[in-house]
Amino acid sequence: MAIRFEDIKPKVGSRVVWDDRDDLFTPEAAEAIRKKVQERTVVIFPRLNLTDEEQLLITDLMGGKVKLTGQFNRQKTDENVYQVTLDKDVNPQPEYVLGTYFYHMDGMPIELPPPFATLLSARKVAQKGGQTEFASTYAGFEGLPEEERKALEELTVIHSVKASMIPIQDAIPEEDYERVIGIQRERERPLVFTHADGRKSMLLGTTADRVVGMSIPESRALLIRLVEWCAQPDYSLRHDWEEGDFVIWENTSALHRAIPYDFESGRMMHRTSIAGTEMVDA
Repeated sequence: MAIRFEDIKPKVGSRVVWDDRDDLFTPEAAEAIRKKVQERTVVIFPRLNLTDEEQLLITDLMGGKVKLTGQFNRQKTDENVYQVTLDKDVNPQPEYVLGTYFYHMDGMPIELPPPFATLLSARKVAQKGGQTEFASTYAGFEGLPEEERKALEELTVIHSVKASMIPIQDAIPEEDYERVIGIQRERERPLVFTHADGRKSMLLGTTADRVVGMSIPESRALLIRLVEWCAQPDYSLRHDWEEGDFVIWENTSALHRAIPYDFESGRMMHRTSIAGTEMVDA
């Protein structure tokens, strides 16, 4: 199999190199890529220039797709390919995309198991801004003192859609406020998730509203501090997108956020998601 991986930073990120593009669309390649995503959290394919059909094929080969909400978009693609954009012709309700300016993990408040991985391809990039930053909660957890790790493993967190909208609530039009903020969807998750291979990551981000059994100020201060800890340079990386780039990250170990970009930039990303197999309930 003529694909190879090059580490980007010591604790996070790998780049894929291939001799023959067709080698990427095989079960053997999918297995190798999945293992590398689990090992390195973020895997980047420079200027691969996937079609939607090819992206869905990789998604299926790596474990099967799951559709995350895109209910407000006027989709111009397969329903399983979500268009991440501020283009008003596609996305007349931009609040959920604006919420991606803040570190988060996908699918934490939903009833289904959290997605195993998110796959994103760049169809049009912004001239200014629009980069994506990733922070490894594997590396962040492993870097904490042992006593603190043990204490965190005892905690559970309430994740909610409402919490993820709090950073932009003042930008939501009054007529849309209750519809956006009022979604009553919550899920209790462990703060520390033990994966099947025994490694441990933290489930954090803007959906993480509060710690069960802890005061609101104390719990939110803790959650913010842990995100800041994971986002330090040794545990994080920024990807400067070029058109055609394709990135896969393990959703339950990678916080991610977009650097703000202009509404009129036309930035367009196509997202698919690989279904998770563990409920990750507290």
